Formats: sequence, structure tokens, C-alpha cells
Amino acid sequence: MAFYDSVFKALGLSDWCGEEASSAPMSMADLLAQSSGTATKEEFFPFPSLDNLNESCPGIIQSRDVTKGIEEGFLAAKPMLKAILDPITQPLSWLLDGALWTFAATPWFIMVPILVAIAWFASRSFGVTVFVAFSIFLLGLVDHYDVAMQTLSIIFVCTGISVMLGVPIGIAMSKSDRLQRSLVPVLDLLQTLPTFVYLIPLIFLFSVTESKLYGIAIILYAIVPVVRLTDLGIRLVDQDVIEAADAFGMTSRQKLLGVQLPLALPNIMAGINQTIMMSLAMVVIASLVSAPGLGVNVLRGIRNLELGVGIVAGIGIVLLAVILDRVSKAALSRVDMTRVKH
Repeated sequence: MAFYDSVFKALGLSDWCGEEASSAPMSMADLLAQSSGTATKEEFFPFPSLDNLNESCPGIIQSRDVTKGIEEGFLAAKPMLKAILDPITQPLSWLLDGALWTFAATPWFIMVPILVAIAWFASRSFGVTVFVAFSIFLLGLVDHYDVAMQTLSIIFVCTGISVMLGVPIGIAMSKSDRLQRSLVPVLDLLQTLPTFVYLIPLIFLFSVTESKLYGIAIILYAIVPVVRLTDLGIRLVDQDVIEAADAFGMTSRQKLLGVQLPLALPNIMAGINQTIMMSLAMVVIASLVSAPGLGVNVLRGIRNLELGVGIVAGIGIVLLAVILDRVSKAALSRVDMTRVKH
């Protein structure tokens, strides 16, 4: 890099950089150029990346050194992290294994009526209930009942934990602007991080045979909507209503339970709906790290180029997604109607 050679000379850093060429391995761009038999075109003013600067000054580290340092640092901290996280996350493995066993051990003629009853009590909609029963019948018809129940059991556990953790966090955020400012960047990171990236550190920390590996990934990915919308719902409560509650001498706890949460319930239910959908999306991705269910069949279709297997499993996932979406939205509509009546 002639341009940066002159820059380092002008800055008087030639002695620090050293005259010898870097002994580090070739960059990927150089390797590709060498394998294709074409010379790498040198730009007059290349971007000052670490690799470009290293070519002119071997004293500067390369990009590969950064990634290697991150990996070595994580591996060095692994024993301490594992010692701290193992006792905390072990109950998650027990819950997931227990849910998987319960859904698998319960006969279909008991489980299906239970699921249909849950759909009815949540939605109170005849159409939604019939659709749920028909969809489960279709899944059983193509021998996907067992894997669908595995996926559903994981969603129940992870969504339940996400709600139990997310709602209190959202309430705390609504009460403290400082806490909200601190947690918003974390929530932004969790919401924008690619789904596959969630799995990378967890694979290093836990064995792929442990259910908590994919459980933690699903919860971290799915918890964001319920936290955000709980915070938003409580903050949107009319200030006049809060002042009226204060005038009646209500304590902070009474205001929260009797005024703010009931009025914020539509937003909280919308957050739960999104959390359910994101849990389902992550369950499919988590099949890469031993999560059972419909995602395994999708992965099998991709790996073995079995088009039919992949399409049938994909349709099963769509049916589950529509079931969960319709039931949760019908429940949200009931909440809105109850609010209007009161």
C-alpha cells in the first residue's frame, strides 16, 4: 500500500512499523486473487482497514487478530460464565424436558380437546375454535401431530417465561426513565441481532444435548416485544386517570394493579402476541442445535434435498403460526371489548 507507506514515513513511524513484511497469513482477498490467477488491483487511496494498514505497517494487527482475540477472551471466561449460569438456567431445561414429555405422553384424544378448549376460552370465537380443531386434524393426517406438539410445548414454556420476565421488566421501565434509557440499547441489540448469532455463544457455553441451549436463545429473542409494549402501555395511561386515582388516595401498588395494568392490557396482549410469533420463528432456527419439532423436518428437507418433507413441515409451521396468531388476537379483541364496556 504505497499511500500508507508514505503516510507512516511522514509521521515518523517507519522504525516502529519495521521494514520487514508481515509474517501473518494472507488475507482472504489475496488468497482469492491468487487462486483465480489475477493480481490484486492496488487502489490509490484504499480504505484504512486493519488489513490494509498491516500491509504497510506490520506492527498494526490484522482483522483476524481481532476475531481471534474475541474468541480467546470468550473461551477464557467460559468456566466462570458456565459456573454462574448453569445453576440459574438448569430449571429451564427441566421445564422444557417436562413439557416435551407431557405433550408426548398425553394421548391425542385427551390433548386435542384440551387445546381446543384453551382456544375457546381464550378467544370465545366459534370460528377460531373450529379452525384450531381442523388444523390439528390436518397435522395429524400427515403424521406431523407429534412434531407439532413438540414445537407447541417449547412455545408454551418459552412464551410463558418471556411474559413472566418481560412484564415486570416493562413495568419497572415505565416507572424509571433512567432504567428505560439503560435498557433500550439492550433491547435494540436483542431485536436486531440476527437469529443465528444468538446460538453462537450458547453453543460454546452449553452442550447441544441440553434443552436450555435453545430455550435461552428463544427467550432472549422473543422477550423484547412484551417488554417494550408493557412499558409503552403503562406510559400511555391518561394522566388525568392517574390524578383521579391519587385524589382517591390510592397507593402506588393499587394504582398499578387497579388502574394502570388494566388500561395497559391491550398493549400488553399485543406484546404477548408478538412474543408468541417470535418464539415460533426462533424454534425453527433452533432446530440447528437439537431443538425438536417441525424445524427438524425443515432442516432435513434442506440437508437431503427432500422437497416434499420440507414443504409439508413448512405448511405445518404456517398452520401453527396462524393458530397462535388467531387465538391471541381474538383474546386481544375480547380485552378491547371489555375495556369499551367498562
